Amino acid sequence: MENFAGVGVSPGRVIGPIRHMPKSVSEPPAGERHAPDAPEEAVAALKAASKAVQEELKRRAGIAKGDAQAVLQATSLMAADPMLLKSATKLINNGASPARAVWEAGASVAEMLHNLGGYMAERTADVLDVRSRIVAELRGLPAPGIPSSDTPFILVAEDLAPADTATLDPAQVLALVTSGGGPQSHTAIIARSLGLPAVVAASGVDDIADGTVVFVDGAAGTISLDPGAEEEAAAEAYRAAAAALTVFDGVGVTADGHEVPLLANVGGAKDAVKAAEAKAQGVGLLRTEFCFLERDTEPTSEEQIEAYKGVFDAFPGKKVVVRTLDAGADKPLPFLTDSTEPNPALGVRGYRTDLTSPGVLERQLSAIAEAASQATADVWVMAPMISTAEEAADFAKLCSNAGLQTPGVMVEVPSAALMAEAILGAVSFASLGTNDLTQYTMAADRQLGSLAALNNSWQPAVLRMVKLTVEGSAAEGHAKPVGVCGEAAADPALAVVLVGLGVSTLSMTPRALAGVGAVLNSVTLAEAQRIAGIAVAAPTAAEARSRARAELPVLEPLGL
Repeated sequence: MENFAGVGVSPGRVIGPIRHMPKSVSEPPAGERHAPDAPEEAVAALKAASKAVQEELKRRAGIAKGDAQAVLQATSLMAADPMLLKSATKLINNGASPARAVWEAGASVAEMLHNLGGYMAERTADVLDVRSRIVAELRGLPAPGIPSSDTPFILVAEDLAPADTATLDPAQVLALVTSGGGPQSHTAIIARSLGLPAVVAASGVDDIADGTVVFVDGAAGTISLDPGAEEEAAAEAYRAAAAALTVFDGVGVTADGHEVPLLANVGGAKDAVKAAEAKAQGVGLLRTEFCFLERDTEPTSEEQIEAYKGVFDAFPGKKVVVRTLDAGADKPLPFLTDSTEPNPALGVRGYRTDLTSPGVLERQLSAIAEAASQATADVWVMAPMISTAEEAADFAKLCSNAGLQTPGVMVEVPSAALMAEAILGAVSFASLGTNDLTQYTMAADRQLGSLAALNNSWQPAVLRMVKLTVEGSAAEGHAKPVGVCGEAAADPALAVVLVGLGVSTLSMTPRALAGVGAVLNSVTLAEAQRIAGIAVAAPTAAEARSRARAELPVLEPLGL
């Protein structure tokens, strides 16, 4: 049996045929023209392609559910947009080929919508998606995006972009496999949030023939061709175990009664409501970027208050940890960040934007405080990308000025872990952002599949950064809580290690709550501490993971 190895980022065992994500549609050459004296035929080809794309999108919308259905319906309308077709027809009459004409027309329409701002700007992605689909139809190529299929399949791609996942239907896609990406890539995060088995950075999978039946083990990080009786039994066992792991009882606790609240990472009110329904014990990370992204101007105080209050209202009387705006790096904002920075990941991002654009953070804190005053949630606030004790003290002062009583910091850079005692002397708590902490500790871009082995939160160096932070928080006998809100908390085995290192809360995608809760409940605090010691002492990430998992026999029957 031929095997392919990658990095397992979301557990689960499934068997199914693979479908490859179509390659991106390339831009038609500049100056490409239609046949001489045949503009009518070219216009007719454009209209036919537009109609075919619209009909296919309508068909897919008819069988899709929820958000995917709404996205497909909106995109189908754009496929017949009169402005787009009129602009493309004009270019065809000037000699451009249908493909080149719709490409240029799409760019012009998208720019116009973007400049209008607000709701119209949100349609920019629809225009560009439709443009690619029409060009693919004209060229006789597969349509871009998640492939359509009458039967469930395993999706194989180089990587998935955020836009790709908008139409991903978990009822159709059994698992995700990518040749690129890393443990903290968008594909990995989406897989965990949807509860789909996933393997990333699996070299060679792009060459597996479409339709080939494979066995995917998301915990082991393997893809096997020609699965047999053993793999079928493993997949069946996982189906049975998965059914038992869909419900969290709402109490994170070890076998001997040591409480570890299991919280949720959310990106808005809709996410918060779902997290509350999943019995999350609060919110460990509210990503406030949802208020700011895809905008040319800062949202008003009223807009922010309404958005934050929607999250607070979902968790009355419970803790909600708000992360202030984490702009920069992979989340640029036109009104706040400099797109010309040579190294954005090491540039002005997170808390540092207050240095170059003072006022935005103060206004956000005021909005958070006002929203908190209108709700009963226990609101904590933390700043991302804190590197020094001075920055922590300055942030605490800003929070106090706004009337917020529980300031905290994200520990994402090595300096914050090394200086945890001094930093936590200025604030009330810390939260470890393991995605960035891993990236910065290992100096490895978390989006690069080629660096996936380095960009792994099981790295002993990263675990030691966690240990240093917890030790710093307990200095002078005044222990302050240290949580984890990175994707590492969603790994049940790693969650045990983190608790053993002294982490007080774990925050994750709601899908992971039941699995983490079940594994945590199978060990005592002393056992978790022993397992943590084994992991930290390991020489490599692979050894740390395998040694820790060997101490947790509960993982195998649960398919985790």
